[in-house]
Parts: sequence; C-alpha cells; structure tokens
Amino acid sequence: MLLAFDYGTKKIGLATGNDLIGTASPLLPLPSHNGQPDWDRVAALLDEWRPDTLAVGLPLNMDGTESPSSARARKFARRLHGRFGLPVVMVDERLSTREARERTGQRGPDPKVDSMAAVVIAEGLLNGAEPILP
Repeated sequence: MLLAFDYGTKKIGLATGNDLIGTASPLLPLPSHNGQPDWDRVAALLDEWRPDTLAVGLPLNMDGTESPSSARARKFARRLHGRFGLPVVMVDERLSTREARERTGQRGPDPKVDSMAAVVIAEGLLNGAEPILP
C-alpha cells in the first residue's frame, strides 16, 4: 500500500495505491497553508491507510530540469520522512495535471484534479516509474 501526494502550496492531492492489484484511488485533497499541511491530518491518514511507502510528485520542467516547485516538493518529501519515518520516494510528475484534467474533464482549478494527479503519480510508481530520492 502506498499513499501518493501531489504537493501544492494551497492544496495537496492525495491517492492510495495498491501494489497487489496495481490500482490507485483518489482521496479528498488536504488544504495547505503557505505550503504546510495540517500535519495532524496527515498523521490520521497514515494511521487510517497504513501505507508502506509514501510517494511525492516531483515537478520537473519538460526538459527534465528542476523547477522552483521541485525544491518545495523535495522539502515536503523530506519532512514526511522526518516526521513519520516511512520510506518516501519521488516520482516524475511531468504532465500529471494534464492527464488528471483529461480524466476528470475539468479545465480550471478543481480539487478533483489535484487528487487525480496523485492517482497518476501513484500509478506511475506502481507501473514501474523510476523512483527518485528526495
């Protein structure tokens, strides 16, 4: 079982991933205030789902270089590991929001898109995407 995060400074998309059957499902996104989630809610999610691994999307530029958002996502991933001690990997999330919009039919900002992007991140890892260390 894994829990995937699509990190954002205003909200964080969430999805569960089942490595036994290779599927992922969206959860309600978490609000984020100045890039900080409610860590108690994160702890409650971890207690509820009991994941073996946490996956955080790494926002890269289309040419594969890191963006300013990459540093924030890496910091979030390191904080997850530091607070909860679970293995944390990052997954290249290029085009995940685009795919999430296609899947949901939403064009503008929408909580469904954030969590569907987390589904795309989880599915990438479940389908053999190369994990990246935070």
